[in-house]
Amino acid sequence: MRILIYSYNYHPEPIGIAPLMTELAEGLAKNGHDVRVLTAMPWYPQSQIYPEYRGKIYSKEEKNGVKIYRSYVWASQKRSFINRAMFELSFAFLSIWQGLKFWRPDIILLTIPGLPVIVPAYLLSKIYGSPLIVNLQDILPDAAVHVGLLTNKKLIKIFTLLEKFAYQKADKISVIADGFTKNLAQKNVDINKIVKIPNWVDVNFIKPVAKDDSYFIKENNLQGKFVVIYSGNIALTQPIEILIEAAQKLKHLENLMVVIVGKEEALARLESYRQELGCDNVLLKPFQPREKLPEMLGAMEIGMVTQKSNVIDFNLPSKIPVLLASGCLIIGSVPESGTAAGAIRESGGGVVIPPEDAEALAKQIEHFYHNPELVAQMSRAGRKYAETHYSFEGAIALYEQLFDGVIRSRG
Repeated sequence: MRILIYSYNYHPEPIGIAPLMTELAEGLAKNGHDVRVLTAMPWYPQSQIYPEYRGKIYSKEEKNGVKIYRSYVWASQKRSFINRAMFELSFAFLSIWQGLKFWRPDIILLTIPGLPVIVPAYLLSKIYGSPLIVNLQDILPDAAVHVGLLTNKKLIKIFTLLEKFAYQKADKISVIADGFTKNLAQKNVDINKIVKIPNWVDVNFIKPVAKDDSYFIKENNLQGKFVVIYSGNIALTQPIEILIEAAQKLKHLENLMVVIVGKEEALARLESYRQELGCDNVLLKPFQPREKLPEMLGAMEIGMVTQKSNVIDFNLPSKIPVLLASGCLIIGSVPESGTAAGAIRESGGGVVIPPEDAEALAKQIEHFYHNPELVAQMSRAGRKYAETHYSFEGAIALYEQLFDGVIRSRG
């Protein structure tokens, strides 16, 4: 098949959707498909275009059998509605011209986040007569409204119309969790359009690692420590401050260390809070190279997933499969009825506590600190679940099946 993947994010961006779309594209190419990607110049998570890509409107490259067509985007580290709108519009407008330069795809897969890009994706599907599949990694605008990023009523209406347009024009909608299906059903989306394909993790790459073999443990003098780690985006849906507050309550545990890995600008804010609370048992580190991720996560006892109390059925953190595969026991400080809570409980490799509750978090960490055998048992269960349910090969097969079915239905 000739497959066009339309995504804001792609390699070399290290976290979030980029690794998923990169692995999907390369996996499909390895299976013999002709895969091309329409994406932006790399910009995430620093919110600025990477140095080697600056000064370009377009670029083309090839990596592991995938042809990658990039276009300029307006990227700014200053968070504002204007900057976000410029980002969305610049990608939507410029990327479509890249899409007109090459062959007719048999299928177009559009990844959301990013609602305005549904317009050029739909136009390309009409021009080429290609089926369009919308892949939901987050549900917008719900996510932006609930965390307060989008408050203007007129803009909310525009984005709601774009969301409705996306669901109407898609031949199929692939979702990553049952909670997403529930959300769409409440919006009267045709249930027959929806296909669940969970995100995956490469269990041969992400796996448990002995502490003595981890560069991260050695570099940061964490030998003999019981380590709780949060690694990932530090944004409006992740109340990371509660980790520092919990650490402050656990100063009496001599060998406990809380590690937070994220974007340097966010870490600067957290460092001020750490100093304010006087927490010497908190370590803040910038993002590590992706190739070193297994050595970092695979040597930790506990991995954190945090969400605000109003994040329910429009977001499923991609770090859940990764933490399970790495052998980290998960503590999910997430809404009880949310999609993330369901995924964590079902795995057997984690527990769920009330969100935004530092006291509950401190008690749960201390419980595991004093019960290493329970930690080991649940870690093994999570790893086994990841191997069984988050198989990369299984996900690739499901996407191929979905693509083939849509193409056949179009004749």
